[in-house]
Amino acid sequence: MAEIRIVASGLRFPEGPVAMADGAVVLGEIAGGAVTRVGADGTKSVAAAPGGGPNGLARGPDGALYLCNNGGNEYADGGFLSTGPAADYKGGSIERIDPKSGETRTLYTHCGAQKLSAPNDIVFDREGG
Repeated sequence: MAEIRIVASGLRFPEGPVAMADGAVVLGEIAGGAVTRVGADGTKSVAAAPGGGPNGLARGPDGALYLCNNGGNEYADGGFLSTGPAADYKGGSIERIDPKSGETRTLYTHCGAQKLSAPNDIVFDREGG
């Protein structure tokens, strides 16, 4: 049986891991409102602080990170069981994160006239679509 090694702990509802060229993994912490970089040695650092509930993450064709942000929830102790929308919930969004600076820019909060509500997961095809 393969040995399991814990690389990082204390993450608050991690989701949407993206493997980086340097061996790090960048992921959203849904209950933490942050995008976290976990180095190959297990060190954690904030890659971006978008707030809300960062859950889907992908690297785009331009090298930037693209994030589905569900807008945020309240969580019971332990951080995995949602008790409902966050008090400051305004809706979900799709955001672009510069992986070097952490600068976060909101791209979409609506699809046509429809407000985004908890978008989850994002991918790009070979053509960047």
